[in-house]
Amino acid sequence: MELQKGDLLVRVLATGTFDLLHPGHILYLSEARKMGDELYVIVARECMIRHKQKPIIPDEQRLEMVSSLKIVDKAFLGSDCDIFDPINEIRPDIIALGYDQCFDIEQLEQELREKGFACKVVRIEKLLSCPLCSTGKIIKKIIERYN
Repeated sequence: MELQKGDLLVRVLATGTFDLLHPGHILYLSEARKMGDELYVIVARECMIRHKQKPIIPDEQRLEMVSSLKIVDKAFLGSDCDIFDPINEIRPDIIALGYDQCFDIEQLEQELREKGFACKVVRIEKLLSCPLCSTGKIIKKIIERYN
């Protein structure tokens, strides 16, 4: 799609831990990228991850890996105190959630509206079923191999 001068760009935001990059991450980010013209990604800081095991890979290294992906226009580390802080800078039109992210879409949209953001939240339901398409599966395989 070729944009003309004056056309508005649709900015999509994807978020995640991105601990051990795998094909599931690539699918999620590729599907998010298809929703707009620019893909911004927030890489969660270790200190903010409370719903699962802490990442193995340090924050800055995970950010570097995500930033190096061709489909990503810009990647940021998330806030270390408020998940909504980076949204002020990014100003997305769409927030794309992965199929397994533990957000309630309606509740998140309400919180965003209360904070003055008028973006749509969409869950990407598409997922891969390959044997190593999740960080947990990769870690389990490593443990099996080296025990």
